[in-house]
Amino acid sequence: MTAMKTSDPTPSGYSRRSHEIAPFHVMSLLARANALEQAGHDVIHLEIGEPDFTTAAPVIAAGQAALAAGHTRYTAARGLPALRQAIAGFYHDRYRLDIDPERILITPGGSGALLLASSLLVDPGRHWLLADPGYPCNRHFLRLVEGAAQLVPAGPATGYQLTPELIDAHWNRDSVGALLASPANPTGTTLDKAQLAALAGAVKARGGHLVVDEIYHGLTYGFDAPSVLEVDDGAFVLNSFSKYFGMTGWRLGWLVAPPQAVPELEKLAQNLYISAPSMAQHAALACFQPETIALFEQRREQFRQRRDYLLPALRELGFRIDVEPQGAFYLYCDVSAFTDDAQAFCAHFLETEHVAFTPGLDFGQHRAHQHVRIAYTQDVPRLQQAVERIGRGLRRWQQR
Repeated sequence: MTAMKTSDPTPSGYSRRSHEIAPFHVMSLLARANALEQAGHDVIHLEIGEPDFTTAAPVIAAGQAALAAGHTRYTAARGLPALRQAIAGFYHDRYRLDIDPERILITPGGSGALLLASSLLVDPGRHWLLADPGYPCNRHFLRLVEGAAQLVPAGPATGYQLTPELIDAHWNRDSVGALLASPANPTGTTLDKAQLAALAGAVKARGGHLVVDEIYHGLTYGFDAPSVLEVDDGAFVLNSFSKYFGMTGWRLGWLVAPPQAVPELEKLAQNLYISAPSMAQHAALACFQPETIALFEQRREQFRQRRDYLLPALRELGFRIDVEPQGAFYLYCDVSAFTDDAQAFCAHFLETEHVAFTPGLDFGQHRAHQHVRIAYTQDVPRLQQAVERIGRGLRRWQQR
């Protein structure tokens, strides 16, 4: 007798989980931009969230020394004790916080920290509240662990951030927490200490967990963003060496967790990835040297100069940017004056003017087709070229 054939979860026979995780649209746009470059075109890349700076020389030297010394084996799952101690020292110097290094887990990028936090805190069918727009991989990681993201539409009136009122309005019996980002991708907006305290109180009153993405800390302009740990020692904090520290390809991040969560997180780390890359961990120790921090601060000033040039230049062209970004290196632009199809709009500029930026579709659903994200990850002369091309491309777009 032939066994009855069950229906596949997807037409391909692969998992429903895989099918329901949307692609990162900016990556296909980047692939097309790279293809245009290979064909001989000069493409200005404003689409990807990667600074144009190379890894700082002291960090490279530390990585080379680690390789020469044979530091190529697994580390402990929580990471090198020296690196966890250095991160704790950084929290003391920058935030005046005394964080026990035992609460810090070193992860493969900020993504590894998000994987640990979502695996620990979200059961199948449960969800976190997330602002829409927001970084797309956040919701995709939740789907990966059979949870979900409750996307909460957030606009300029709230700085594209969640508020206690929005948490109260959208929390339901399946909610187990909220994920905030300050500074946020794609909007660059931040939360001050009072806002963080109010949000922490709202989540705690519901019996939920607060998770805060602080990956763009260090890249704020005119001030240092507060850490949620200044107002809520029980929050989970995601951070990374990719942005302020400029180590994108080294794939290194960290998670700060409440003490009682650490044993469970360590167990997950042991099973999910064993340990973060050992060479990268040794290299990252150089990030906290005074001369390296001074270099990062010089780069921060260059990002501020880029923002201060590009923001008014795009507004003059008719891009609507309702909230001035205080951090990260993005401008989230309302293009509804030109189109209701941001994806076609981005394709037009890439194909005709060879300027690449990202459609809002990657960042959620709330008015996504009327927004684009433009990254100021090129120097000012290059941004000036981009603005000239965008102006020309707008005229062509309107004459179609």
